[in-house]
Amino acid sequence: MSDKATELTGTSKYTNMDWWFDKLVEYGSSLLAGVLILVVGLFIVKRITKFIAKLVAKKDFDPSLSKFLVSLISVTLKVLVVITAMGQLGIEMTSFVALIGAAGLAIGMAFSGTLGNLAGGVMILIFRPYKIGDFMQGQGEMGTVKEIGIFNTILLTNDNKTVIIPNGAMANGNMTNFTMEKNRRVDFTIGIAYGDNYDTAKAMMLKFIEEDERILKTPAPFIGLIALADSSVNITLRVWGKTEDYWDIFFSMNERIYKEFGNEGINFPFPQMDVHIQQN
Repeated sequence: MSDKATELTGTSKYTNMDWWFDKLVEYGSSLLAGVLILVVGLFIVKRITKFIAKLVAKKDFDPSLSKFLVSLISVTLKVLVVITAMGQLGIEMTSFVALIGAAGLAIGMAFSGTLGNLAGGVMILIFRPYKIGDFMQGQGEMGTVKEIGIFNTILLTNDNKTVIIPNGAMANGNMTNFTMEKNRRVDFTIGIAYGDNYDTAKAMMLKFIEEDERILKTPAPFIGLIALADSSVNITLRVWGKTEDYWDIFFSMNERIYKEFGNEGINFPFPQMDVHIQQN
């Protein structure tokens, strides 16, 4: 009886050890492969991330966009490595991936506006329709670009107000960048009185142009009679200058015209009305 128990006990111990050994052989190789995939994959992701960061830095991307792109690529690759490693362990990933997709869809619907601003920010930082320091108009607001974020663009107006505009609206709407080009045209419309000498007014404006070093010779300035209005003869004056000199040219030319035209007998008319009274 004792020998029989021992035999049974020994048989039981052998069976348990054999079962554990079989399981270790069965899952050990998968576990080792999964760990190896995880370690090697994360190492490769780290190297790829560093390479992309250096590549983006050489391309002179915006710092905000650079950090965002590098982080996005790093997180995406790490998720792929973890999913591959878990699949190697025999874990069914179909349901897991479907769950991630459903969660992503729900989150995307909940934050559709925010994601739209995120996409708009990425497009703005990639294509650069404007940069920090540019003077621009967009979404009915005008000011100097103070900051370009992933979600918003911040403008500083001329009267020192801060305007925050969502990037989704900026990327999908019309915008005007006043400082993107190196040179700009400055337009004037000067009205002189009927009967005043047009040739004298034109000669004086040509003199002002020649004496102003900020005005470019090419493209050539233009002076022409644009309209015979109700109260004035309107002359158009178009000159070119560097973008940073735009307002200086504009204000100084207006000042000289106002101060010196009168010395040559050229008057600036204003709307007048003649009233005739009839007595019965």
